[in-house]
Amino acid sequence: MTAPAMPAPIAARPAPRHLLTLDDLGSEGLRAIIDLAATVKADPSAVRGALAGGRIGMIFEAPSTRTRVSFEAAAWLLGALPIVLRLDELQLGRGETVADTARALSLYLDGLTIRAFSQSAVEEFAAAASIPVINALTGEHHPCQAMADVLTLREEFGSLAGVKVAFVGDGDNVCASLIEAAGLAGFDLHVATPPGYEPSAPVVFRSRIAASSTGGSVTVSHDPLLAVDGADAVYADVWTSIGHDAERAGRREIFERFRVDASLMSRAARSAIFLHCLPAHRGEEVTAEVIDGPQSRVWRQAENRLHTEVALLHELLAGDRREGHAADRSRPGLARTA
Repeated sequence: MTAPAMPAPIAARPAPRHLLTLDDLGSEGLRAIIDLAATVKADPSAVRGALAGGRIGMIFEAPSTRTRVSFEAAAWLLGALPIVLRLDELQLGRGETVADTARALSLYLDGLTIRAFSQSAVEEFAAAASIPVINALTGEHHPCQAMADVLTLREEFGSLAGVKVAFVGDGDNVCASLIEAAGLAGFDLHVATPPGYEPSAPVVFRSRIAASSTGGSVTVSHDPLLAVDGADAVYADVWTSIGHDAERAGRREIFERFRVDASLMSRAARSAIFLHCLPAHRGEEVTAEVIDGPQSRVWRQAENRLHTEVALLHELLAGDRREGHAADRSRPGLARTA
């Protein structure tokens, strides 16, 4: 009697690609997303419905306006269902482990975005998940903002080679991702912070290595006048970012010299633009005459969050929905779990 044929083994699910820091993209990956974002901005129909029937989870540990709405809108444009989750709606709040939550959500979703106070929490999710995990802001990194920044700079200046960007304020999550962007995209970034508020030394080190191949540079000082001198773009962020609310009063005095006002902007190039990731506190890190003036590009910057996130979701997820998706996952760029 002939033995029944054994069924073919089920193919292992390809390792997911994650975006935990901007460095996960690599220079080519960042360029591909910015190129696609520009295409999407000009013609949204180019990718409309590409994720039809998909499901994208969104966990928010901290409040959000631009990130939440832009990701929901991006998912809708791509045809996917956005499912927003608060921590008090999840069993995480009752003691379930991050790993178990990540494994369960991987059964129901095609991708997961997380805004959390801790970078390690997002990394723990990614280590256990079998779907792409996107860092939608932590206390250490904000890669989604940096993608919109690069698109905005490219729209304004075309080539980024030789473009000088000055970041004035706290070497926080936004600054860290902008530093990585300088290394990957090849522009010159000058960061000025008060003593004790410098950006992460390892982030600066890695970005300088990347910049050696792209033509960019990263300079860190405590002098806002030096940083802004001749700059093509001046970038400010809130003085008190996520996780540091108890320090707000003390920081106002420490950062007073780092306010971007008309006097500081006058040291930049005559054609210089002003950038801010928002929300802004007029009268603290920037004056109203600057952020609401003709040099400001903050609303274009905010709009570009949508286009870059459409491109990111498409890059991470659309290949999985096409025949031959395993080959797509072999492309260089986004981080993969082992």
